[in-house]
Amino acid sequence: MTDSAVAASQGSARQDTDELLYEARDGIARITFNRPEARNALTFAMYEKLAAICEAVNHDPSIRVMVITGAGDKAFAAGTDISQFRAFSTPEDALGYEARIDRVLGTIDRCRVPVIAAIVGACTGGGAGIAARCDIRIGSANARFGFPIARTLGNCLSIANLARLSQLIGPARVKDMIFTARLVEAEEAQRIGLLSEVLDTPEAARRRADELATMMVGHAPLTMQATKEGLRRIAEHNAPAEGQDLILMCYMSQDFREGMEAFLNKRPPRFKGE
Repeated sequence: MTDSAVAASQGSARQDTDELLYEARDGIARITFNRPEARNALTFAMYEKLAAICEAVNHDPSIRVMVITGAGDKAFAAGTDISQFRAFSTPEDALGYEARIDRVLGTIDRCRVPVIAAIVGACTGGGAGIAARCDIRIGSANARFGFPIARTLGNCLSIANLARLSQLIGPARVKDMIFTARLVEAEEAQRIGLLSEVLDTPEAARRRADELATMMVGHAPLTMQATKEGLRRIAEHNAPAEGQDLILMCYMSQDFREGMEAFLNKRPPRFKGE
């Protein structure tokens, strides 16, 4: 699969971005979020290119494993670039955004090959959502997970995202993470199932992810595909309830506008619950 093939499958998404790097070699597809100056915060174009690659991999039998990481040593991905929320003004903006995130993350679930996340530094918001959808998560000692939206933007996760997190770590831990807005350190993340392994350094974490990917290239692809798809169907059988009213309650609130402006202006938000 070439970059042009990925671009062709992107449709209307921006195709000339170098903010998400992709290469495929020796049966391994590698994706790198490449905005280290912005802690790899995700633009809409990056989300769409990630989805396009996952879809394209499903039609390329030469690819056996995928590895996702972030450039630099400070972040895997620090959520969605907040500046893109400034244009939000209607219910359709809010519902469309969460539908986009659910669709993009769903392509990771449905990607036929194992997806390994090599997590270095901050893994928050949309970045943590992507990592949670990966099949194996390898972290460095400085990896930190979280959804600090209760003290930043005042928005919410979709029902599908909450369901996936609950399947991973249980609803009590999801509430703890979101209500306290804290970031879970690497050791605790491994203990509760957010990380499979923790390595001392960023280099060691990325090397371990590559080692696992190289090993899996030699394994039976249909066994791995059947296992991944079977578990996806089990999870999907308990389909989550509708949650559009909850999305609108948060994204259409004065609190969300206040949280966004406070974040962009580097000041504490003043939430009023309205």
